[in-house]
Amino acid sequence: MNYNKKSVENIDVKGKRVLVRCDFNVPFDAEGNITDPKRIDEALKTINYLLEQGAKVILCSHLGRPKGEFNPKFSLAPVAKYLSSKLGFEVKLASDVIGDSAKSLAASVEEGKAVLIENVRFHKEEEKNDPAFSKELASLAEIYVNDAFGTAHRAHASTAGVADYLPAVSGYLIQKEIDVMGGALTDPKRPFVAILGGAKVSDKIGVINNLIEKVDTLIIGGGMAYTFIKAAGSSVGDSICENDKLDLAKELVEKAKAKGVSFLLPIDTRIADKFAADAENRVVPSTEIPDNWQGLDIGPKTAELFAEAAKSAGTVVWNGPMGVSEWDAFAAGTIAVAKAVAESGAISIIGGGDSAAAVEKLGFAEKMTHISTGGGASLEFLEGLELPGIACLEDK
Repeated sequence: MNYNKKSVENIDVKGKRVLVRCDFNVPFDAEGNITDPKRIDEALKTINYLLEQGAKVILCSHLGRPKGEFNPKFSLAPVAKYLSSKLGFEVKLASDVIGDSAKSLAASVEEGKAVLIENVRFHKEEEKNDPAFSKELASLAEIYVNDAFGTAHRAHASTAGVADYLPAVSGYLIQKEIDVMGGALTDPKRPFVAILGGAKVSDKIGVINNLIEKVDTLIIGGGMAYTFIKAAGSSVGDSICENDKLDLAKELVEKAKAKGVSFLLPIDTRIADKFAADAENRVVPSTEIPDNWQGLDIGPKTAELFAEAAKSAGTVVWNGPMGVSEWDAFAAGTIAVAKAVAESGAISIIGGGDSAAAVEKLGFAEKMTHISTGGGASLEFLEGLELPGIACLEDK
């Protein structure tokens, strides 16, 4: 994938109508109040830059899964209200996406002002990346800016299709993802350490395969470690294990060995007698998990081993928790790794999803170089796959 893409700073936007794809997919409570506006706040840097440059800004986003039809429950009205409070002027909301309301709002927006069109997923053509729909959407503007990294791995009309009809550049959020993650994958500061967790090996095969080619140390924790431990010939009791992936796990370990990559697995494990927050638990060596018990977190010796590796790194990429981190009894491993990465002094990249949530919750967010704004997108990025929402942007 080519990481050398134009951004909003490489294009003249004064007096131009600019369609900006944001990620305003925020959570609501039952009364329709936004409970966490973080994603909207993160888009403000790009929006404010465009307003200061005298652009006529037309914002668009998806929200939830309205399944291709109008549903007031998924309206962006609360987002328009929140944006108005942040930008200091009324951000008008079109009642449709490519209909008369959107067209007249887009035509009448003034320089240095912004409007919002309704949820792009009210049209089933959005997720189908329908060319006619993309063309209609593109007709609202003269320039396209993609700043929704969380959906950059999807080839939808508003994330990729419109780029067939308009000059396309990235906003600041996508620019940072490309710079930091692309930089780590192409020219990392070494030693380059990757820490992967989460439940299943199958979700991360591509990532492991790609990273073995690039890292100095690969660390596996979380539920997927038990597939590797079993592949090496140990019993894992009732721990989560993908028995159909044992040969693959062996192959990955062999591949790492052949490349001279240090491959670290848990040496001790916190086990539980059942899958529950209040289960009886104790620590055992990872090779000695008894029958009817299951591993739910890495043990303290492993936490120390992983932390050591993180502390000596030049670049750390971390994706996926080390255990069932939402339960206090099994969160210690994830906390230890988060702390070590935060204090490492390395270029630290947290790959979205659960690890990002854990880092936020534990208060280490400020200390990380970069927390990716996309779960699935950051995984595909780390896998080295081409992301449609980035591939469609103009090269520098």
